[in-house]
Amino acid sequence: MCGIIGIASNKPVSVNIINSLKKLEYRGYDSAGIATLKSNFINEKKCSGRVEELEKILFKTPSDGNIGIGHVRWATHGIPNVINAHPHSSESVSVVHNGIIENSDELKRELESKGLKFKSQTDTEVITLLITEELRKNKPLESVFKTLQKLKGSFALGIIFKNFSDIIIGARRGSPLAVGYSNDENYLGSDSYALKSMTNKISYLDDGELCVLSSRSINFYDANKKKINKKVHIVSEDENISEKGDYKNFMSKEIFEQPMTMKKCISEYVDTLKKDINIFNFPIEPNQIKKIYLIGCGTAFHSCLVTKYWLEELTTIDVEIDIASEFRYRNLKFNKKNLYIFVSQSGETADTAAALDICKKNNVKTCSVINVIESTIARNSDWVLPIHAGPEIGVASTKAFLGQLIVLYILCLKLASVRGDISKENYIKNIENLTKLPEAIKNSLKLENDIQIMAKEFVDARGIMFLGRGISFPIALEGALKLKELSYLHAEGYPAGEMKHGPLALIEDGMPVVVIAPRDQHYKKTISNMQEVIARGAKVLLVTNKSKDEVYSENIWQTIEVENTEDDLFPFLVTIPLQKLAYYSALKKGYDIDKPRNLAKSVTVE
Repeated sequence: MCGIIGIASNKPVSVNIINSLKKLEYRGYDSAGIATLKSNFINEKKCSGRVEELEKILFKTPSDGNIGIGHVRWATHGIPNVINAHPHSSESVSVVHNGIIENSDELKRELESKGLKFKSQTDTEVITLLITEELRKNKPLESVFKTLQKLKGSFALGIIFKNFSDIIIGARRGSPLAVGYSNDENYLGSDSYALKSMTNKISYLDDGELCVLSSRSINFYDANKKKINKKVHIVSEDENISEKGDYKNFMSKEIFEQPMTMKKCISEYVDTLKKDINIFNFPIEPNQIKKIYLIGCGTAFHSCLVTKYWLEELTTIDVEIDIASEFRYRNLKFNKKNLYIFVSQSGETADTAAALDICKKNNVKTCSVINVIESTIARNSDWVLPIHAGPEIGVASTKAFLGQLIVLYILCLKLASVRGDISKENYIKNIENLTKLPEAIKNSLKLENDIQIMAKEFVDARGIMFLGRGISFPIALEGALKLKELSYLHAEGYPAGEMKHGPLALIEDGMPVVVIAPRDQHYKKTISNMQEVIARGAKVLLVTNKSKDEVYSENIWQTIEVENTEDDLFPFLVTIPLQKLAYYSALKKGYDIDKPRNLAKSVTVE
């Protein structure tokens, strides 16, 4: 969840490190720090809070040096403060770390028994002291190798050395690490986004690999200390378009980018002339697929839930969904006729990557629905379906969620077609409806003023309920999650029909309840559930689609109507007002929209 950067150059690096840390803040913003090396002196500066505070410190007391490392922290071991901030330095080495060292307590006791003293509560300081001890006997690379052999857990490391002033060593096990190339300067970073302003030439370390950077060269090593070559990827300019522009924050920008995201994704996968979907090279012949597993975390898990409804409606394939962190601990019966689909925006989510690894070890076919195509999950999958959303910086996912949904829906349609589960006529009709979706989403974005007014009623609520039936239930979960992430309000998503089995006890006078009720086969039953909560004093916001039909209920507080579309596509339209509801609730409370407390964009720890 943390972010690391390293630069080896022939000129001062502190300004570029700070600029890169600003780009990495979506990975953590509990603290920030930098260490530079000049004349065999490690100059370390750290602060609690955001990178802008670190920048102020450097403005007053600059850090010189042509080689350096930096860090933004999402706290795991030790409270967020200056002492626990990275880098962690000794008299001979400085370390930045993303991940968790699972045996840190055991190693700490061992080091303390030798008389070594710890300054912080972090697991990272163990790494610093282990390397320091090894350096008494070995050169840097060997010292790092020997230290890594003692570590259990996940990590990405950036290390500089007092007496070896021209190198940075990077190491990866579990957590992502990228290397960038330039003239007279080379880079180390948690992802390519951190390096984008300096280079578009990137290599990615795989698990167990190390790299040694200087201003003139980069050498790679595998876990057996054997020198290896790495493929160089050219990051396209489009992938690097990630500035806020005229928007207040990234989330606002990303919400309004959703019609464009949909349009781009559809153009990548749909041949509008032939009325066909360009998805080929299935890892399993579609008619041979026995079951599909859909696996993800958070918002990505909600996209899996929606997809389960689509697959069950459109195909005859059995479907199972799982939260990645639970999937890996189940006693699963793997089958080579099953397809395991992993959904992740970043492609670096630790639990999802670990679940994928289990599938690989059991020799079953895997697919990733992913935004970052050079990510770990993408590289380790048999089959990759990119969502083409472009960089998503806001911690609360918006356009990536719709991107996941659109790719998964397109996949469902294609599977239904090639398996003969859907008629040619209906297949073409569904494709035509799909191409109209970007415009309909654009119209959903126009519901701005009404939602701003409604948000005032949510900010002081003790709790909020989101209700839905059928395919609207996962959207209720996503709406509640967005409100929790951004506004820190207690919100629950619930199947509308389950309210009477316990949750109805939570309803009290004036409590906001969001009811998601498309005018489908479940509409009348959902409205009945809505009447039950109204009767108990709830303040109901009904989210439905436009119709001349009556609502079948009185005393509704507010109604939001989105464009009419096919029932399958309703989730795309209704998601927009729920995103905006969360956004404006957080804005009215004065919270940081892009960096909600305690969260990070890329969850690279378990």
